[in-house]
Amino acid sequence: MDLLDNLEVKDLGNLDLLARQVVEGFIIGLHKSPFHGFSVEFAEHRLYNQGESTRNIDWKVYARTDKLFTKRYEEETNLRCQIVIDGSSSMFFPDADALKGKLYVNKARFSALAAASLMHLLHKQRDAFGLTLFDEQVRTHTQCKSSTMHYRLMLNYLHQLVNNPPSQKNTAAAKALHEVAESIHRRSLVVIFSDMFEQTGDLEQIFTALQHLKHNKHEVILFHVTDKSKELDFDFDNRPYLFIDMETGERLRLQPRQVKEYYVEQVAKFIQQLRFKCLQYHIDLVEADISKGFRQVLQAYLVKRSRMG
Repeated sequence: MDLLDNLEVKDLGNLDLLARQVVEGFIIGLHKSPFHGFSVEFAEHRLYNQGESTRNIDWKVYARTDKLFTKRYEEETNLRCQIVIDGSSSMFFPDADALKGKLYVNKARFSALAAASLMHLLHKQRDAFGLTLFDEQVRTHTQCKSSTMHYRLMLNYLHQLVNNPPSQKNTAAAKALHEVAESIHRRSLVVIFSDMFEQTGDLEQIFTALQHLKHNKHEVILFHVTDKSKELDFDFDNRPYLFIDMETGERLRLQPRQVKEYYVEQVAKFIQQLRFKCLQYHIDLVEADISKGFRQVLQAYLVKRSRMG
């Protein structure tokens, strides 16, 4: 099973194992891709600089290579990455119950495994990472650390997220992003997973929050997580459906062809606005279709990481 492209993950019980499989598959794939030139060796040592303490020299490596290397420890971090995940009710579409128990990858599960994979990659690179989970308000917010204990704790938060779907929790992405911008005091890479379906419909609030992050000198990747065929293309059979708003509980019975043209037009307009604002604010916008696997996420991160030096 190729987790990078697989749209059905039956069990997120062991996020660490799944994240390892995703990352290892991605690294193997790099050798066959245009990204072959990027470093995929995650150094756990660095060259010894003359004049610094010899306390951390790895003498076993010296015996093998005749070169002096020092062990890199958790506080020696190159990058600080805050991973922000929308945990509102709309992120739990498609609903597993509606699909007769088939544990299809919904947006929340996709985001959790993508985030776990990024954390595994960051941990291997000795980079520091934190996690923010929000719906109507920020539910979890941690500082950036790079320890193994911290990594395990973050996986536990992700596991709790996917196993406790919220009932009718709205999205307050703008509010959460403002809080994140205020709470991160050192320049960081901020990685956001959200469908950006703000209940208020006020796009300007979201754009102002994204601008706040950039104003504070953070680099930002926004993964716009969607089930493209259903949410963007409105690809439903032409028969009566009962559509239920997962955030408000509002119900609407109709046939898709009655609204498809208007719906697709409005969604396209929204995405066009989102793209324009992200371009304006120098934010990397990545359309993350949950049916396309995790390569799109790791590849975007790797490109961004290489640009940041």
